Amino acid sequence: MSISDKDFIIENASLVCSDGIVEDGALAVENGVITEIRSGGIPGERKRINAKGRLLLPGFVDIHSDAIEKEIEPRPRARFPFDIAITELDKKLAAGGITTMYHSLSFAENDTGLRSNETASLIVQKINTMAPNLSVNSRTHVRYEITDVSAVAHLQGLVSRGYVHLMSFMDHTPGQGQFREVMEFRNYYGAVHQKHGMELDLLIERKMSVLQDTKEETLSYLVGLCRGHDIPLASHDDDAAEKIDWMLSMGVGITEFPVNLETAQYARDRGMHVCVGAPNILRGGSVIKNLSARHAVSEGCADIICSDYVPMAILHAVFILHRTLAIPLHEAVNKASLYPAHAVRISGHTGSLESGKTADLLIVDASGDIPKIKKTFVAGREVFSTH
Repeated sequence: MSISDKDFIIENASLVCSDGIVEDGALAVENGVITEIRSGGIPGERKRINAKGRLLLPGFVDIHSDAIEKEIEPRPRARFPFDIAITELDKKLAAGGITTMYHSLSFAENDTGLRSNETASLIVQKINTMAPNLSVNSRTHVRYEITDVSAVAHLQGLVSRGYVHLMSFMDHTPGQGQFREVMEFRNYYGAVHQKHGMELDLLIERKMSVLQDTKEETLSYLVGLCRGHDIPLASHDDDAAEKIDWMLSMGVGITEFPVNLETAQYARDRGMHVCVGAPNILRGGSVIKNLSARHAVSEGCADIICSDYVPMAILHAVFILHRTLAIPLHEAVNKASLYPAHAVRISGHTGSLESGKTADLLIVDASGDIPKIKKTFVAGREVFSTH
């Protein structure tokens, strides 16, 4: 039998499995698939990688990151070609330990820029066509602003072509959700989206003018569309039990960034996955003073962490949860790998170190204050190394 580059044994490692850590362990890979895990060594003629006592983790599954927007347009109106931006971000993802990325694109015509329907649609198409040649598993998470009915036709086309892998519903209308006060909306959009004066007034007017019946009608249509194509659903910035019940009634299984602990607790108790941002964990709080992700995790109300807008944040958030909040390391890792994989229905082949699963792996040196990724493998192929 010939030995390929995807046949190897990683030995002398601390294996971070979903239910605990296997010290002085080894893991075998054949044709990009994990075939054996054990304490001690594994015999065989395959290539051997000495982990030197470091940690071996499953690759991270990031279900929400709009970092692609900043990669394409790092400054207002300074826009780079999509293919170059996607390629360069792909390298950063591998270096950050993200082996499966759900690139998040917002369909919010009134926000303009990269979040206009036409531009967002083009980026989704480009990611999907480039995906087979990228280092990490690249999927798309489309975010629908429910005050933008004009986006529905674009989303319908993308779903029918198999270009959508997760859909979330957002409502950034001032007075609820993320923006409890109009001034909070003004401050955020003025700073982040470079909007001023009359432009902000017009954006607020447009969002406030959409009737609830219209929102519900378009959501019902999109939910049916996604169900027909087996696409998981998420809601965004939920702020009350009533909002959670509304989302649950439509089959939404994930709530992203609930704005207060009561809503996060209610969603957890109702069986939803609760996703919080790694930057919130890393910084120690929300930029706009919403729910602290560390608090949500410590209260048992958050089972998923995502990079949100900074891919490098997941690795460091995992170790903050372990070292600062005393979350067992395997459980902190599950929040960045197995649990998000469960939520988007791909845990059958990735998200944990298990025989039969794809070899999406990370060798991590956690001996110092700052953890460092030494190697990243995607389906058994080495895509990053700090030789």
